[in-house]
Order: sequence, then C-alpha cells, then structure tokens
Amino acid sequence: MPALPGYADVAAAAERLEGVAHRTPIATSREFNARTGCEAFFKCENLQRMGAFKFRGAYNALSKLDASERKRGVVAFSSGNHAQAVALAGQLLSIPATIVMPSDAPAVKVAGTRGYGAQVVLYDREKENREEVARRVAEEKNAVVIPPFDHADIITGQGTATKELIEDIGALDYLFVPCGGAGLLSGSAIAANHLSPGIRVVGVEPAAGDDAARSFRTRTLQRVENPQTIADGARTNSLGKLTFPLVLEHVHDILTVDDAQLVDAMRFLWERMKLVVEPTGALATAGILSGALDLKAKRVGVILSGGNVDLKAAAALFA
Repeated sequence: MPALPGYADVAAAAERLEGVAHRTPIATSREFNARTGCEAFFKCENLQRMGAFKFRGAYNALSKLDASERKRGVVAFSSGNHAQAVALAGQLLSIPATIVMPSDAPAVKVAGTRGYGAQVVLYDREKENREEVARRVAEEKNAVVIPPFDHADIITGQGTATKELIEDIGALDYLFVPCGGAGLLSGSAIAANHLSPGIRVVGVEPAAGDDAARSFRTRTLQRVENPQTIADGARTNSLGKLTFPLVLEHVHDILTVDDAQLVDAMRFLWERMKLVVEPTGALATAGILSGALDLKAKRVGVILSGGNVDLKAAAALFA
C-alpha cells in the first residue's frame, strides 16, 4: 500500500496554493448558535474559486506534474465540482484537461467545466463505469488520470481549508465535514488533529449513500451502487485505498442525514446566513442540526464545501 500523506504534505500544499486559492472567509450565526447550543464557525468554501473546495486539491495535484506530464494533459472523472476544479487548474497552468461527466450531471456544472476550457466527455451512469471511461480516454490521449478523491495530492490540497480555519479562529472541540469519497474529510482530519489536538472530527454523508458510515463502523470497506440523493457530490460508491485508512486513523465519527434534513440545512444557510450552498455543501450543517451529538458550549468548525447549485433545482427543493 502507498504511504499515507501527513500534515507536512498539507503544509506543503498550502504553500503551493498561496496567492492562487482564495483564503475563504469564516461566517458565524447567532441564531445557529442559539438553536444548537454550540459556537459554530463556518468555513465558506462555497466562495472558493470555481465555487468549491475541490479547487485546492486539483491545483495542488496539477502543479506537481512534471513538464512531460503537463504536455500530455490530464483526464478527470466527476459529477461536477472536481470536473470544474481540474478544468480551472488546467487553464491556469496551461495543461489540457478532458473531463468525463455523467450525462445527468447538473447543467450548471457541465457548463462551468466547458467554460474553463476543458473538453467534456459524457457517459451514461446507468450503463457505464466512469473510471473505465476515463481510463479509456486517458489511454487514447496518453494523459495523466487525476481521480476525484483517492490521490495523496488531492487529499492534502483539500486539507488546507481546515488548516486555514484553525489558524484563523483557534482550537476547536469538533469539526464537521461533508463526506463522499472522503478526500476532504481525510485531508481535514489530518490538519485538524495536528493543529487542534483533542478535536473530534465528524464526517457527514447522505443516508442513501451510507457506505462510509458502514465502513467506519465495521472497519471493512463497504460499497453502495448509484445512491439516489440530492447530494450529487457524495454519490460515490465507496471510500478509496488512501481515504479509507486515513478515515479509520484520523476521524472520530460519521453521521448520516436524509435529503429532507439537507433541504432544511440549505434553507437555513440561504435564508438566515445569505450563503448559497449546494446540497452536498450543506451536509456538515445538517449533521449538526440533526442533534445526533451533544455540542452544548462546544467550539465547532463546519466546512461548507461548495455552492455550485442549479437554481431551478434549488427552487424546486425549497417549494
């Protein structure tokens, strides 16, 4: 098994991202604190470049490619945010990017990916495996595959968001992080445990795609096929070869929330905090609002992972 990344890798990623990624703001809400009993600090990665934390990992990974790899270009597979992140990082670093996306991906994410100059290859998620499609495209182009979460440079790039959060507001008792394939959760947990010893890191995933929670409880890798949830960024089949052991080593709990809880969390973030957050981006907030953990008088970090929402779809959810 490859060596697992550590905090030194997160710190190195932060240096690469200096002046390129936004140091996103931290929001607070007296009403949220009154409702939950905790003191919450929201890291607004919905305000990151291309609208999600994914830019951090993508830029970190692409910036480490050598000259010949850059010339050959990269291929990524993603339902949306990793797609746009690799497309933008490729544009900034002059690296050709091809992105494999499901034909039912949110139109706003497909348009964004093309807008950053990447070539988009669509596939049918009911009939085709995205990793096999990406492998085939990469072989045709002799390109480097940049996976969405199970890659050391992606994981450590994502961890820089939590590094900034704790540097800016100090030690925390808890950190709540959205979880799909656990690239963000793994990187965040590495940074949190190093910078705030004694912290409890909690992943939150959709109940329909509870493979990470089951994997965490059983300590054996579990799968889920095509989970039906509005959290399109967390429809992963399983944790990865790197993210699963990192979760077991650094994460303290994984909660699940249903789609109705996600809509409630989104409504709070939009209406009360004026923050446009997509369903996946609201997972951590929903986990806190679920009341599953007693957070009375605790200092709690919350990662708002993205804001690339289809406004028509959001209006239908809120209706």
